[in-house]
Amino acid sequence: MIAYVTVGADDISKAKRFYSAILPALYYELKEGPQGLSYALPVARGQVAVLPDFYVKPTYNGAPATAGNGTMIAFEARTQQQVRDLHAAALAAGGFDEGQPGFRPSYGPRFYVCYLRDPQGNKIALFSSNPEEPARNA
Repeated sequence: MIAYVTVGADDISKAKRFYSAILPALYYELKEGPQGLSYALPVARGQVAVLPDFYVKPTYNGAPATAGNGTMIAFEARTQQQVRDLHAAALAAGGFDEGQPGFRPSYGPRFYVCYLRDPQGNKIALFSSNPEEPARNA
């Protein structure tokens, strides 16, 4: 199981604007500190933490942050409409479009997805595969 994912950011305030436009809608809560941003799903008393956590941090070596070539982080939305709404919110918060919301021919008939780049260039996917919604070619 993946415990956490970390992406680097040179401008934490830009990163906060971007990720705070999408992650709270997916129930992630933000804790901000001198080490950067920490997004985690809430844990009910007596329950085990739901993973993974998501961190946005300055680089540890002090060199500029760079996006990984071929690296992408995907977050699951509840509905196709939420994918569309969060795509729009992410663009308004300084993100860049890498693929409009919709079905992709190479994926399953229920995989509705959009692709974005955060202000640092990290690739982010938002998807829904809700079985209660229309499928591709439906």
